[in-house]
Amino acid sequence: MRFLITAVLFIQLNFYLNAQDTDSVYFTTGFKIGDITNSSVIVHTRLCASSSPVKVYHQRLETVFRHPIDFDNDMPVQKMDGAVQGSTGQVKIDLIANDTLISTNWNYVSSYKDFTFKKKLDNLTPNTHYSVVIQGRKGPESPITEIKGKFKTAPLEDEKVPVFFTSSTCQYFWSFDDSQRGFKIYDSMQKLNPVFHCQTGDYVYYDKPGPMVYNVELARHKWHAMNSWPALLDFFTTTPIYLQKDDHDLLRDDAGPNSPPLGELTYEDGLAIWQEQVPIIDTPYRTFRWGKDLQIWVVEGREYRSDNNAPDGENKTIWGKEQINWFKKTIESSDATFKILVSPTPVVGPDRSNGKFDNHSNSSFQNEGMWLRKYLAIQNVYVINGDRHWQYVSVDSETGLWEFSQGPVSDFHAQGWNENDIRPEHKFLRVKGGFLGVNVYRQNQEAIIEFIHYDVDGNEVNKEIFKKNKK
Repeated sequence: MRFLITAVLFIQLNFYLNAQDTDSVYFTTGFKIGDITNSSVIVHTRLCASSSPVKVYHQRLETVFRHPIDFDNDMPVQKMDGAVQGSTGQVKIDLIANDTLISTNWNYVSSYKDFTFKKKLDNLTPNTHYSVVIQGRKGPESPITEIKGKFKTAPLEDEKVPVFFTSSTCQYFWSFDDSQRGFKIYDSMQKLNPVFHCQTGDYVYYDKPGPMVYNVELARHKWHAMNSWPALLDFFTTTPIYLQKDDHDLLRDDAGPNSPPLGELTYEDGLAIWQEQVPIIDTPYRTFRWGKDLQIWVVEGREYRSDNNAPDGENKTIWGKEQINWFKKTIESSDATFKILVSPTPVVGPDRSNGKFDNHSNSSFQNEGMWLRKYLAIQNVYVINGDRHWQYVSVDSETGLWEFSQGPVSDFHAQGWNENDIRPEHKFLRVKGGFLGVNVYRQNQEAIIEFIHYDVDGNEVNKEIFKKNKK
């Protein structure tokens, strides 16, 4: 009898444990700390139904971008490489600094917003290290899963503190260069311990295979697969991000408000998914101050633009009047030692001539481009740009404006320019993948800024140094 009771209890316990396990949720796509200031931060995460993504099982072509071979675009999304199904449940966030605890209540997530949760937390202390603890559960009686991270808030505007940050662009899932981790640059950047990271667009590619996107479900899948790469997940648990969108992570190549749908996916769908998947609230153009010596402007290049094919003229625009007025007002009121425009697309270039017509370095937006280059040069602004699949440093011959192109996240994604085609504007040219680092510091009270190009392994390949007089 005792044996029978014990066996029954064992079966019941085993059933209970299995039931608890199926009742769990996971943070398989990680979380992001976004739009950090000296007093606030936006935290974004997603509840997942499995502890790991579907493993990459398709082979790739040995060509640029490394497209997958024999990929069935109509297979169930949950079976695609990198797939991570979402889960209903609740999320709670704790921020901890010294003796301070800032907490949210338990908040439900649902399929309506792809099981994501986003929250802005205020009343943070400037220039302070915070620990992040995010908890998830199916319900009040379910087991709790945790994911942890950390960040540092920005200093006050008058504080003279060193700042080092990184920036990258253009990452197509199938251009990965580490079959286990995803993209090498994220581990390379994390070793440098940046205080924040700028991602200048094309975070995913809706209009490249593996799958080609033609509806909302497939578009969301692209974000799940990208975010579940371990290198990205690890990097973003310790590095705040300022995210921008460009054409491929909105709809298709050269996208704008007049673009036709991509299958069933409309331009409006793309905007909604963007807001759903990233740590951003309110306007897509923003500015952030990091102490006395640095301010960055993160601008929007897709929502307010004129039709790319319209004749050029004084009314043709990429930024739109409202954003331009905001930009001029905030630039001219800033007393930061160094000012940086972070642009999803080039301002100086040169850009390739074969059919490119959607950015300020192209003749199709020549009027606004000429104004912008002159204005930025007068205001002593440096430009970091995305969207180009090669690294360069260019100086505009007419205005002296400096522009720094980061290059794509892997060498597999590098293309679009002949490395032997060195133009007068070029101070540096390299048709390979990598990232940009920006280092701001003081030496004997002289303010210094360094723009450093790195390869995917974190090796320095170029550096430009600028100094400002003592203040």
